[in-house]
Amino acid sequence: MTDHDIVMQATGLVKTYGRVVGLDGVDFELRRGEVLAVIGDNGAGKSTLIKCLTGAEIADEGRVLLDGKPVKIARTQDARELGIETVYQTLAVSPALDVASNLFLGREIRRPGIMGSVFRTVDTRGMRERARKELSELGITTLQDVTVPVENLSGGQRQAVAVARAAAFGSKVVFLDEPTAALGVRETNQVLDLIGRLKARGVSVVLISHNMPQVFDVADRIHVQRLGKRAAVITPESHTMTDAVAIMTGAAAA
Repeated sequence: MTDHDIVMQATGLVKTYGRVVGLDGVDFELRRGEVLAVIGDNGAGKSTLIKCLTGAEIADEGRVLLDGKPVKIARTQDARELGIETVYQTLAVSPALDVASNLFLGREIRRPGIMGSVFRTVDTRGMRERARKELSELGITTLQDVTVPVENLSGGQRQAVAVARAAAFGSKVVFLDEPTAALGVRETNQVLDLIGRLKARGVSVVLISHNMPQVFDVADRIHVQRLGKRAAVITPESHTMTDAVAIMTGAAAA
């Protein structure tokens, strides 16, 4: 793997909470256009790692590089400006707003001319047109009407809105935290298909999941966290699900 292949890298990440060690010198590499799964038992440091990479928390030590250059990601806004988007388990959607408004939440398009620049009027029609185009390009067929309030959508459709928003603005990396945890089989398959479409676009996807069959189905590589450290990086070709669980629990080394 050459440096050119790596879109995002972290070295020696340390994060402590008083006497509790969240991350203990963790390294992380994400290649361009790959799906990297992050797995580990509860307390292994998965969430802490993702938070430190996406600006939700700041590591005490270590550094993060994007396209080979050191970057400081101290806020989630910093990550967004660098082309890094995150979809958390607790979906940050506004139920009362429609699909298009949720897609552009915090990035609303203003109307041209004085109405937009002075009166700050939102270009509702323009946002709806762009939302339809974005959903169509991602192959999301379950959201035909972008004027529907999100509160009227199913869990899978809400997840699709959140992922579509990340895809629309995450030009480099999209982090997905347990994206199928609360979904049925059909909606789960739609989200997994969406991950494949993001990859096809050249976007790098980090998938945090407990679901081993899903991980082995969609991931190119698997980052295994254990007790605040990176225990191994494996692939579905090199290891079985049983191997992965053994490394995760400490029953076996990589």
